[in-house]
Amino acid sequence: MDRANKPLPNDWRRQGQERYLRGVRLIPRAYRPYRPGWEHDHCEFCGAKFSCHEGDLKDGYSTEDGYHWLCAQCFADFKDEFAWELGEEVPEEPG
Repeated sequence: MDRANKPLPNDWRRQGQERYLRGVRLIPRAYRPYRPGWEHDHCEFCGAKFSCHEGDLKDGYSTEDGYHWLCAQCFADFKDEFAWELGEEVPEEPG
């Protein structure tokens, strides 16, 4: 991090995420698997594990479709640079 608390250009967490995460809408939400049988996900930047298991992250930010996840720290570190729009969770319709 530089003096302005912005990630440096050579930050180890950078791995080309701008190709698919720049300018997307992210939703703050409790973790839920992307599809049945999917048991965990990882933060797209630092690799922290999201799951329903003890010791793993339970909340974070995901793309609207729930496929890509970010931990709170990486969201805070990269939100300005990636120009993310913060959305709201839409409640599911009762079955």
